[in-house]
Amino acid sequence: MIDDRKPRIGLLGIMQELYDDDIPNITEHQEKYAREVCDQLSDVADWEFPRAARNRDDIEEILGDFNHHGLDGVMIVMLTYGPAMRTVRALQNNNLPLLLANIQPVPEVTTDWDMDDLTYNQGIHGAQDMANAILRTSGDNFEVISADWKSDEFEAYVGDWASAAQTAATLKEMKIASIGKMHGMGDTLSDEAAFTRIVGPEVNREYIGQIYRNMEAVSDEEIETQVATEKERFEVDEDMPAQNLNYAARMYLGFKQFLEEGNYSGFSAHFDTFKGDGRFDQINMLAASNLMAEGYGYAAEGDTNTASMVAAAHVLDENAHFTEMYAMDFKRGSMLMSHMGEGNWKVARSDEPVRLANRELGIGDLDNPPTTVFRTEPGPATIASIVHLVGDEFRLVVAQGEVLDSQKYPTIEMPYFHFKPDSGLRDCNDNWLRAGGTHHQTLLMGDQRRKWQMLCRILDIEYVEV
Repeated sequence: MIDDRKPRIGLLGIMQELYDDDIPNITEHQEKYAREVCDQLSDVADWEFPRAARNRDDIEEILGDFNHHGLDGVMIVMLTYGPAMRTVRALQNNNLPLLLANIQPVPEVTTDWDMDDLTYNQGIHGAQDMANAILRTSGDNFEVISADWKSDEFEAYVGDWASAAQTAATLKEMKIASIGKMHGMGDTLSDEAAFTRIVGPEVNREYIGQIYRNMEAVSDEEIETQVATEKERFEVDEDMPAQNLNYAARMYLGFKQFLEEGNYSGFSAHFDTFKGDGRFDQINMLAASNLMAEGYGYAAEGDTNTASMVAAAHVLDENAHFTEMYAMDFKRGSMLMSHMGEGNWKVARSDEPVRLANRELGIGDLDNPPTTVFRTEPGPATIASIVHLVGDEFRLVVAQGEVLDSQKYPTIEMPYFHFKPDSGLRDCNDNWLRAGGTHHQTLLMGDQRRKWQMLCRILDIEYVEV
């Protein structure tokens, strides 16, 4: 499961000793400003600012410490002009995402400014020198923002970048379990070694037998408690057989123990694996839905790439959802989105209960799996798909649109919604296909494009918006 914490960001505040003789206490003055910036941004990240970096030794020590302490990223602020060549060696040894914040203490140049004020607020040409140094030393995968540091715009931008930086760091720590793979499905295939090198997660092929052993060890009391929880959070069908709900609760607890003990951030289990094993009564519909709602990544049919993106999206924003495009609706200009029955019920509409259905499901060829049925909350939303092209080349295909306030479909007994892309139904689908977008997607509510794009720059993978 993903740790629920704020991003941890270091502020590298650069100035130089040149101004000490002319402006006594300038270092203390500008350090106070840097700490005020950290306080202003405390809602979007936890900040570390040890002191102003006034020379090459300071820069190398502070940036080195940020890397050593495992922060998620570094925001560089020019407290005054500082020659950028002093940063080159530190940048060569840096492994953290960078944001260059082109800000200054006072947002307006007024007639009462003196030379001290000009010095305090002269960061812009230092930022230009610094950006040139970063570009020539580390490449162009850094972010920049020129804004009033007290503005909502600045806070939102830094917050998005900090989330992307934290997501990139979390991806490198992730482990994803793969339990079976659907035969003949090509767009989910990947070179797992390349995936680890470029995107981050370690993918492990696991045996389903451990899930079964965990389920066998679950006590009747634990099942009873979990069933009571399910009845409280869902509207359970009156004809739901008690043995089916008990079994689904047992399976959820078995999967959860497996993920916790293996330190996994997510998993993908192929439905045929359960019947093929011969010991299971159901497939994992409720387990997958509950675990997504708890912050785990999930995708069906052995698609560990998408499972990783669902896990990443939980960090990037919150309440990521696994889905796929089922059918086009040319009247509404939308796609009907759904899957077999797995869904993060935390994205469900707030004005109607989530149903837990006694659902007949031929896929998997086992007993009826209790399945969450809900419509997704209407509003802006973003879908994303990770594509492995060849070698170390990856692409993220992203579409922005709206979850429509569409009618209910009584015969659809699984999570569903209509997604209307902003680019239009035809253009979105044509360009999705041209870009190689896969048939499994990650959904986040709201407009999350900037965060996804920032994450792609950090990971150095291609971002394609359709």
